[in-house]
Amino acid sequence: MHEVFANRAEAGRELADRLAEFDGQPGVLVLGLPRGGVPVAFEVAAALGLPLDVFTARKLGVPGHEELALGAVASGDVCVINDQIAAAFAVSAEELARRVRATGEDVRVHDLRYRGARPPVDVQGSIAILVDDGIATGATVRAAVTALRTRGARHIVVASPVASPDSVVPIKRIADDVVVLRLPARFMTVGAWYRDFPQLEDAEVRALLEQAAERLPEQFRHASHRHAHSG
Repeated sequence: MHEVFANRAEAGRELADRLAEFDGQPGVLVLGLPRGGVPVAFEVAAALGLPLDVFTARKLGVPGHEELALGAVASGDVCVINDQIAAAFAVSAEELARRVRATGEDVRVHDLRYRGARPPVDVQGSIAILVDDGIATGATVRAAVTALRTRGARHIVVASPVASPDSVVPIKRIADDVVVLRLPARFMTVGAWYRDFPQLEDAEVRALLEQAAERLPEQFRHASHRHAHSG
């Protein structure tokens, strides 16, 4: 039986131990998937002395079965669709397009809400460590990986405290590396692997991003980007 995590912070510190090879490396960025991935990513970035930013992705639910992932939309207007699910539930092209537009707008709104006036970090040429608090279907993670690749990240590491074994297989096909601490055969839900798993508010996400930005010297971010572009 896999041990559950006390909370997202503990999970993030344990995840950082597995990512120690990136400690203080220039050109490496930690990106948290909101909301739950951000406090995990915050601990990873703090332990490794790396810049932190948010990378927004939203699940597209099947009409009438919203808990089932039809696909996802991520920052940068990147969309991933599960064609088999779309066909199985006879989702029309018009309905799919409507949902993609609405979800894309939601992603843009939340990016502004989380980050405020600060521009997103430049991932061009970087090593991007994409962090979530758990991976159930993997749709949002795959959308985020695709978006990061489109934006020019040269190496993408997906990192999560816990994941469903079925979700990891397709992620490994598109990410350069996948680091998961718990890979239980009986996954259940993400929250089942945490003793304390509160719902987070947007303000909490923004506060963590602001705290991370204050903690890390601004010149480190600039240096990491110069290194990334030169690589």
